[in-house]
Amino acid sequence: MTKFEFLWLLAAGSAGYLFWGFRTLPREEWQIMAALPVRRSRGGVWQGMNLTWYGFFSANAYLAAVVLFLLLTGALGLQPAALGVFVAGLLGICVPASRWVARLVEGKAHTMTVGGAVFVGLLISPFVLLAGNRVAAELGLAPLPTLPVLAALGIAYAFGEGLGRLACLSFGCCYGKALAGSPPLLRLMLGRFSLRFFGATKKIAYAGGLEGERVLPVQALTALVCVVTGLVGSALYLEKNFATAFLVAVATTQMWRVFSEFLRADFRGSGRLTAYQWMALAGIPYAAGLVSTAGPAPMMDPAIGAGLAALWTPQALLCLQVLWLLIFFCTGRSSVTSATLEFQVCRERI
Repeated sequence: MTKFEFLWLLAAGSAGYLFWGFRTLPREEWQIMAALPVRRSRGGVWQGMNLTWYGFFSANAYLAAVVLFLLLTGALGLQPAALGVFVAGLLGICVPASRWVARLVEGKAHTMTVGGAVFVGLLISPFVLLAGNRVAAELGLAPLPTLPVLAALGIAYAFGEGLGRLACLSFGCCYGKALAGSPPLLRLMLGRFSLRFFGATKKIAYAGGLEGERVLPVQALTALVCVVTGLVGSALYLEKNFATAFLVAVATTQMWRVFSEFLRADFRGSGRLTAYQWMALAGIPYAAGLVSTAGPAPMMDPAIGAGLAALWTPQALLCLQVLWLLIFFCTGRSSVTSATLEFQVCRERI
């Protein structure tokens, strides 16, 4: 597979997935995926736990990001075992950090923030890489080069952020301001692309009171900006412009985060600039500092075939399946909705 074919397939697949989500997921039936009986109440009624499409699409996004990271780094011939140590260490901190930061900033124990997790991940990534290289050395593995790994990480994040916005469309979170109350220029530019969410249990309904109203399509815009950024970063990466790819991925996604916060209506903390906007702004010079201190990138020519071969192994496929299940377990169990279940025998079928 050539580089052009890879980028074309990546763009086409992402576009189809996103545009299906934009049209489908704001509907009511795309919030709750399943309900599991947990404990029995009086009268034969069961209290249930809801499994959400939010968790399903979040797990898909994490999986896509990790697959792309492993493919890009594998294209350089980097050892999968060393990459696995790095990915496990990073996700082991960032996934719970999405709740920790939300609790700290918003004072909510039952919500998550991608922005906060990204900031934590950006801060710790060089230290996790350093620690991972030490572990790799103990295992007799070659160390991972800093710039190519950071570039692949930034690109993977951009794709994961973009594809993960389908989870927000499903749950009705991260929603935009009402179109009717927006400035005329925004109404003119985005009116035909506005979104309407349905379902009393979607966050836009119970927290924002905007069920059925046309709102600014913040989730869709974020998805498009991030995926396009990931495509540009991937093209730069495959041309061995690792430092530029990393800076483009970080700067574009974080500047968009700062701007898109002004379009959102959900609570993001107090202040003229939210804590998440300050995090995004701080992340850009931090990323530039990482590039300036990383030294020159090694002369490595990415080969897509090598990256695909690194992924197509029983060990890699099994680890990716386990990752999907873990992310779904962490993000798919709803703690802000509940269910009541009742079971009967269909006597006419006995």
